[in-house]
Amino acid sequence: QEFVTVLVRDPRTQKEDSWHSYIDYEIFIHTNSMCFTRKTSCVRRRFREFVWLRQRLQSNAVLIQLPELPSKTPFFNMNNPHHVDHRRQGLQEFLEKIVQDTLLLSDSRLHLFLQTQLSPEDMEACVSGQTKYSVADAIHEFASLNRRFPIEDEESKKGKNDADSDSESSSSGLRPSDDSISCGCKASPASEES
Repeated sequence: QEFVTVLVRDPRTQKEDSWHSYIDYEIFIHTNSMCFTRKTSCVRRRFREFVWLRQRLQSNAVLIQLPELPSKTPFFNMNNPHHVDHRRQGLQEFLEKIVQDTLLLSDSRLHLFLQTQLSPEDMEACVSGQTKYSVADAIHEFASLNRRFPIEDEESKKGKNDADSDSESSSSGLRPSDDSISCGCKASPASEES
């Protein structure tokens, strides 16, 4: 039986510049679904990227009532652990509902959002054919740059001689978004900070 496990966890404050900060969240996917290029992936996304994703999914699936994101309140305090965790839970519930809908799973933007660190602009360019790389290329390239899963680490030890090509940079033109942060993906949920 097919399953898709999606976890939104490990909120981190990131500095944009000396005046502005934002929180991003680790999105961990583990699945055996044929819909996904990679069976395990881990990326970091901020709230406004979730907003972008929901808008794009809604414009492509006008007959589907998409789940809501947690409300963007003017009183949101990134220093308040309760506010941050409430938003994290809302983002996880949003993604859990999205990945259960077969029509939404056919949208390439969703897969790029969940399995690459491309910016929204780069995701749009990729799905509209304006890049040298395909959606599958982008997902495979990101996975080879972000190989931190125990299973993949064991596989790379077994075939160490064959794995050397993974470390070479590709000329595909892929580049992560400016606010991408490498995430140390773990199989267990991260402990909450107080």
